[in-house]
Amino acid sequence: MPKVLIIDDSAVMRKIIQRNIQQSGLLVDEFVEAGDGREGLEKAASNSIDLILCDWNMPNMTGIDFVKALRGSAQKNNIPIVMVTTEGGETKIEEAKRSGANGYLTKPFTPEQLKSKLGNFLLVK
Repeated sequence: MPKVLIIDDSAVMRKIIQRNIQQSGLLVDEFVEAGDGREGLEKAASNSIDLILCDWNMPNMTGIDFVKALRGSAQKNNIPIVMVTTEGGETKIEEAKRSGANGYLTKPFTPEQLKSKLGNFLLVK
């Protein structure tokens, strides 16, 4: 079953995302957490990750910089990445897509919105 990496500088938000995924019926075997983009790169490199959910605004390395760095990696550049952020608007969505993100979800989101977005990448029970 899939392993999901959640990258967000808020531990509370990481738990909220995890709980919403669990309650949505999406099939996930394990969650891996990171507090910023640099830690996210380390976790992605040392784990077999199937999907990444990444915040935009974080210390040390932004979500966009994380996406660009991961897409520059020969071994891990095919992992789907969904940006989950308070940054909204078409300009931000386009920037995320140009950087290599596969999806975009604006906070706050409903469990249904999360399930709908992640259902493109994960199986439903």
